[in-house]
Amino acid sequence: MPHIQQLSSHVADLIAAGEVVERPASVVKELVENAVDAGATAVAVEIRRGGMGLIRVSDNGCGIAPEELPTAFLRHATSKLRTAEDLGRIGTLGFRGEALAAISAVSRVDILTRQRGAPSGASLHLEGGVPGAVEEAGAPEGTTVTVRDLFYNTPARLKFMKKDSAETAAVAGLMQHLALSHPDISFKFTKDGQEALHTPGDGKLDSAIYAALGRDFARSLLPVEGRGGEVGVSGFVTKPLLCRGSRSMQVFFVNGRFIKSQLLTAALEEGYRNQLMKGKFPGCVLSVTLPVTAVDVNVHPAKTTVKFAREKEVFDAVYHTVLDCLDARGGAVQEPRPAEQTVLPRQDFFQSMDAKTYREQAGKAAAQPAAGSRPAPERPRPAWDSEWRSGTRVADSAPPASGYGMFRQAEHPRGGALGRPPVSVAADAPTKAPPQAPAPRERAEKPAAPAQQKPPVPPPVPAVERPERPFVPAIPAEKQQSLDLPGQQTLEPAREAAWRIAGEVLHTYIVCESGDGCVWLIDKHAAHERVNFDRLLASREPPMRQMLLRPVVAELGREDAELLLDNLPLLEQLGFACEDFGDGAVLAREVPADLDADEVSATLEEFAEKLRTGGNLDEKRENLLHTIACKAAIKGGWESDPAELRVLVEKVQSGEVRYCPHGRPVAVRMTQYDLEKMFKRA
Repeated sequence: MPHIQQLSSHVADLIAAGEVVERPASVVKELVENAVDAGATAVAVEIRRGGMGLIRVSDNGCGIAPEELPTAFLRHATSKLRTAEDLGRIGTLGFRGEALAAISAVSRVDILTRQRGAPSGASLHLEGGVPGAVEEAGAPEGTTVTVRDLFYNTPARLKFMKKDSAETAAVAGLMQHLALSHPDISFKFTKDGQEALHTPGDGKLDSAIYAALGRDFARSLLPVEGRGGEVGVSGFVTKPLLCRGSRSMQVFFVNGRFIKSQLLTAALEEGYRNQLMKGKFPGCVLSVTLPVTAVDVNVHPAKTTVKFAREKEVFDAVYHTVLDCLDARGGAVQEPRPAEQTVLPRQDFFQSMDAKTYREQAGKAAAQPAAGSRPAPERPRPAWDSEWRSGTRVADSAPPASGYGMFRQAEHPRGGALGRPPVSVAADAPTKAPPQAPAPRERAEKPAAPAQQKPPVPPPVPAVERPERPFVPAIPAEKQQSLDLPGQQTLEPAREAAWRIAGEVLHTYIVCESGDGCVWLIDKHAAHERVNFDRLLASREPPMRQMLLRPVVAELGREDAELLLDNLPLLEQLGFACEDFGDGAVLAREVPADLDADEVSATLEEFAEKLRTGGNLDEKRENLLHTIACKAAIKGGWESDPAELRVLVEKVQSGEVRYCPHGRPVAVRMTQYDLEKMFKRA
């Protein structure tokens, strides 16, 4: 058995750094939380190469005494805890005293600080956790920490780092959450020399939301505020009709700390029950305040997960606060009015009526002139038109001056001009049978005219009989004779008769009857979604694109936008032409032809949500094809053409379509016995 020995302090620091420092965003989180705990009112963060090259965090907080600088980088050194009882009432963001020690163990760190009112400051350089000498230096009030060459002494960690754009997106998302959790602090974030975020720090949450999450998201919010027992809830939630296609815009804070909580997510979405479209999720920026003794924040190294002492009380407070806000603001979705009660601004614009109703309305309008108007004098008809209406032959009268009468006299054997059915008379017109026209002569009489010589008509060319091409069988006769065994006869399998479509119910389910007396219910959306997915998956070429006349701007947030921009080649393969529009927005200029322009933003949101899960290129492509197939499919509640329904039924009957891409069944079979059992007849 190997001997047990104590690890060196350097190895122990590297192990601790692996728990605290996962990526550059972890470094930024720890340093900014220390700046907030120091009482800063302005924090500036600068990164380069996604944070792998440089991370600089500056604040105007209380600063650090020069003699305490070396102690600040020791493990378990902190100014926020004194006794064991303090662990039960933690009110600061950083408290374990491991952040600075873990960061310095895997990077090169420079710190410059000056206390408020001190004549000068101090600086310290650390490399691999080993501190140098403290030197006096000029510095503004506050602290500036610079981290370079992250993981330079742990190459094994470098292979787990993602691209610079992905790491930058993670830091940008973290800065958004920090800015929202402390609207009274002005945050400034700069990436590769370009300013990406700057909040005013005026103490107003809506101002921080506007700066961090964008104008469109800020305009879709409703303010909420409530209390249940010792739990207070405040912030903003989205309107039910303006919810999003993912949960990426759900931001929760507990006592000023950003957390991820399934409990709070469930309470929020429960408040929106029966008020959301399927596949949509509410967004929010909610702050939950409760006594520090009622929450445990020391259950996760990154402190993004907490444990509540009374979960039901927290759930009820969030649920009732959101529900009361939606009810008070009229957030419930109103039922649409019946079609007969809908008032059209113009009665003659895009009306839907049959031919008989149109003739009746046209006849009444002609019979009843408008009030105060004089009836228009009847226009005299030409003689040839009167004779035609009375049944006399047009050829017996003078030829018309225009070609109108020429079309009138070309009668078809089935009746009507040029093979058209005869025009019926309006309903209010007198129904009088026209007199019988005499039989036409063999040749109509024409007035005398100078004879004109016509060019001779060439004789018809006799058709040349082409010899029939001999039929060449796919299998030669000698081989076919060898294949036909004596006493055997090839029989084609009997094909099942086509299902009879009985109708469609709820504009969603197709009702069919098969030949064996079974009833099938087919979900037309799921079936069409599977057809689209199989077609896109089997296609070797990119989908046909359509260029948008008006490009769509999708407000996704900085993290989701960076994910999409990092996968632009994959989006190109799927028929999208996107580009960066700044401030977490993506501009879509071209989309697949099957996709409606109104679905572009929701599709890109789902793309970002699925790209966040990772996986290889093929898995990502299939996941994105799922979304395109779903968005391009006919929706439940739409009116469909019978020809469309027949195609879907044939796909299901042949067994080509069984399940939708998400695994849901497409069709449900009910036998005659099942139906009779429901009605107590079996």
